[in-house]
Amino acid sequence: MSNRLTRLYTRRGDKGTTGLANGNRVAKSHPRIEALGDVDELNSLLGLLVAELSPGDPLYPELLGIQNDLFDLGGELAVADKQYRVIDASCLEALEEQLDSRNETLPPLQEFILPGGNRAAAQAHLARAVCRRAERRMVELAATETVNPLAIAYLNRLSDLLFVYARLLARRDGGSEILWQPRQSRSRPTQESEPDEDQTADS
Repeated sequence: MSNRLTRLYTRRGDKGTTGLANGNRVAKSHPRIEALGDVDELNSLLGLLVAELSPGDPLYPELLGIQNDLFDLGGELAVADKQYRVIDASCLEALEEQLDSRNETLPPLQEFILPGGNRAAAQAHLARAVCRRAERRMVELAATETVNPLAIAYLNRLSDLLFVYARLLARRDGGSEILWQPRQSRSRPTQESEPDEDQTADS
């Protein structure tokens, strides 16, 4: 394999544009670049989550596979050619199989849960939120340019899977999920008692 990068800076982006894999240059604020950035951010967050797990963890290879898929998805966005498609129905089916398999081990969700529970679960929730944003960016891009619809569906399923991962991780080692408590049901802190008039009166 030849070296992909011979120099880390080119100065060509100093005026606010960047190059796509097809040779075209677009503004760094272009919806395609926004989508690329969100997919990259999502992949980075998954890398942080993977770093929390041991190589023997059953979620470890699944997350690595997803990271590779996201790199492929980023490639689709960078090539910007409707003939170039890497995310296909098999990618979507793999996510759905993982989603069904992992969700079967969890009790039914009867209440909303707060992001958190432990560090790994919180990272999964953060990745889920960014995944939703990446999906929105892809939908926005698809309104003006051709986008692989299976790539959008992939992000949709992935956000669901990350939610399931977060639930699983929160329950590990005797842990539990943190349930949302609506404001009206939360116990209010006990107010300090009013000072006695004798204590506040001038002597």
